[in-house]
Amino acid sequence: MTTAAVDVPGRPKSVFANPHFRNLWLGGGVSALGDQFYLVALPWLVLQLTGSNLAVGTVLMCAAVPRAVLMLAGGAVSDRIAPRRIMLTTASSRTIFVAAVGVLAWFHIEQLWHLYILAFAFGTADAFGLPAFQATLPTLVDRQQLQSANASFQSLYQIATMVGPAPAGMVIKAVGVAWAFLIDAFSFLFILAPIYMLPRTKPTPKPRAEGKHFGHDILDGLHYVWRDPAMRALMIVMTGVNLCVSGPIIVGLAALGKFRFGTPTAFGILISCWSGGALLGSIAAGTRKQRSHRGWTMLLASAAVCLGIAALGVLSAQWSMAVVLMATGIVGGYNNVVLISWFQQRVEHAFMGRVMSVLMFGWVGLMPVSYPVAGALAQWSIGGMFLISGLTGLAITFVCAIGPELRRVQ
Repeated sequence: MTTAAVDVPGRPKSVFANPHFRNLWLGGGVSALGDQFYLVALPWLVLQLTGSNLAVGTVLMCAAVPRAVLMLAGGAVSDRIAPRRIMLTTASSRTIFVAAVGVLAWFHIEQLWHLYILAFAFGTADAFGLPAFQATLPTLVDRQQLQSANASFQSLYQIATMVGPAPAGMVIKAVGVAWAFLIDAFSFLFILAPIYMLPRTKPTPKPRAEGKHFGHDILDGLHYVWRDPAMRALMIVMTGVNLCVSGPIIVGLAALGKFRFGTPTAFGILISCWSGGALLGSIAAGTRKQRSHRGWTMLLASAAVCLGIAALGVLSAQWSMAVVLMATGIVGGYNNVVLISWFQQRVEHAFMGRVMSVLMFGWVGLMPVSYPVAGALAQWSIGGMFLISGLTGLAITFVCAIGPELRRVQ
C-alpha cells in the first residue's frame, strides 16, 4: 500500500523548492569556490613578479577603490536596467578578464599592469553586481522566505571562504598559478547559466526619474533611505559597527598571531573561529523565523559584537579569545541575515537596487577605510585597538538606540 505525499496547510515551502533560486544557489557555490582560487592566486602572482608587499597592497586597492566609488552608481543602474542583465554582464566580464590573465600566466608573459587591470575589473564588477544580486533575491522568493534565502547564500559563501583557500594553494604549488586563474574562469560558467535562465523582468517605471540625469537617481536613493527614520538609524548602526569590526578582525587578529603568539597558526585558529561562528549564526538565522522584535534583536546583536571586539583588548589567553570570537561570529552572522532581510522586505521594488547599494557601500565599500585606521591603532597598541574599536561601535549603537525608531521595528 502506498501513501501519497500530502501538503500540510500553513507549512512554508523551502526556498529550494524554487528552481531558479536552487540553480542560482548551486551555481553561486561553485563560483564562490572558484573565487577563492583567484583570491589566493592574485597576491601570490604579484609577489612572484615583484617580491613587494607594497605592490600587493596597491593591486588590492585597485579593486577596493572602484568598488567603493561606483557602488552607489551600481544601485542606480540596477533600478534602471534589469538586474539580470547586469549580473550577466559583470559575470561575463569577470570570466573574460580572469581567463585572459590565466592564459598570460600560462605562457609566462604576464606583467604587473595586467594584474592592476584585472583587480580594477573585479572591483568594478562588484560595485554593479552586488546591488543587482541583492535586488534580485526579493523577486525570486516570497517575502517570508527572504531570511532563509539570505541565510542560505551567506552560509554558502562562509563555507567557500573556509574550505576554498587550501585547495587553491595546493593547485598553485602542484601545477602553477595559471591553473588557479583558469579554474576560477571555468567556475563562472556555473553561475552564468542560472543567471541566464532567470525570468526576464523589466524594471519598475519610476516617474520621478523621468527627464532627470543619472546622478539624480543616486541622490533620490539616498534621500529615500534618509527620510525613513528606522532605515536611516539602522544604516548608521550597521556602517559604524562594520567600520569598528572589519579592520580589527583582519588587521588585529593577524597582529595577535604575529606579535603576541608568535605563529601564523594562531592567526589561522582565531580567524577560523570567527568565520565558523558566522557560519553557525547564518544557519541559525535561516532556520529560525523571527517575525517580531527585530529592532531590539539588531540593536542587542550589534552591542554584543562590539563588546566581543572590546573584550579581545583585555584577554590574554588564546583559548579565551577563540571562544569570544566564536560567540561574536555567531551573533554577527545571525544579525547580518536579519538586517539585510529586513531591508529587502521594507524597501519599495522601484528603489531596491539603490537602497541595496547604500547597504553594500556601508557593508563592503567602506572596509578599506577601516584597515589603515586599525593598522595605525595596532601600531600603538594591539589591545588598545580592540578596546577603542569595540567601545566606539558600542557608543554608536547606544546613541541610535536612544531614539524609538529602531526599538519599534518589528
